[in-house]
Amino acid sequence: MAGKHYWNEYPNYAQPTPDEIQRRVSRTQETARQKGQVLHPVRPAGREIAISWWGKAWCENLERYADYETRLGRGRSYVRNGAVVDLQIEKGKVKARVQGSRKTPYKVEIRISPLSQEQCDAILSRCTAKVDSLESLLNGDFPESLKDIFLGQGGLFPQPREISFNCSCPDWAMMCKHVAATLYAIGTRLDEEPLLFFTLRGIEMDPFVDVVVHNRIESMLSNVDKPSSRIITKPGWEKMFGVF
Repeated sequence: MAGKHYWNEYPNYAQPTPDEIQRRVSRTQETARQKGQVLHPVRPAGREIAISWWGKAWCENLERYADYETRLGRGRSYVRNGAVVDLQIEKGKVKARVQGSRKTPYKVEIRISPLSQEQCDAILSRCTAKVDSLESLLNGDFPESLKDIFLGQGGLFPQPREISFNCSCPDWAMMCKHVAATLYAIGTRLDEEPLLFFTLRGIEMDPFVDVVVHNRIESMLSNVDKPSSRIITKPGWEKMFGVF
């Protein structure tokens, strides 16, 4: 797999039309089906690449970096046209297959530098102090009270120096359109599975889940002897429900 390097002059390659990409995607999917392979394609539901807080924040974070801006546009088009035929998110790594100007999809690999143990511990301690917010987080929602942990100085979203990538295509630009498409496709996938963000950043979710479960049990036990305010105690309640 060829590594990407920066050149002052970008070579020009023929750009496939959306229809050509679709035909190649269909052939790739059929070939995978015949071989018994399972693909995990990415395609936004509409013109917006991402619609949830998680997905939008991921994409907006990418667009803040001047080093990336010259190539991100083509990546957006590729994602919208369904060119990302397979996307796998693992701890600190993303693997993708992106349909381009040839029949066989290009192979893309993106690596995200892992967070230090100190960073993970600090994040866990800050999150566990906000149990309600943490529970929302695990349910796939994004609590406002945790925004600074993700978007503040030293937050969880990766900086350019923490991102490295490779693609099997012949484009030797610093970031080819297939890598850009993969980066955007991560945002789309986070719409569906926001907790993959933690997988990518190398954060184990078990401690988070344990805290939520423990606090929920403690809350239930602390109220076990307290009667509910919804219990009907007034005389004549039997008649309300037809009980005689």
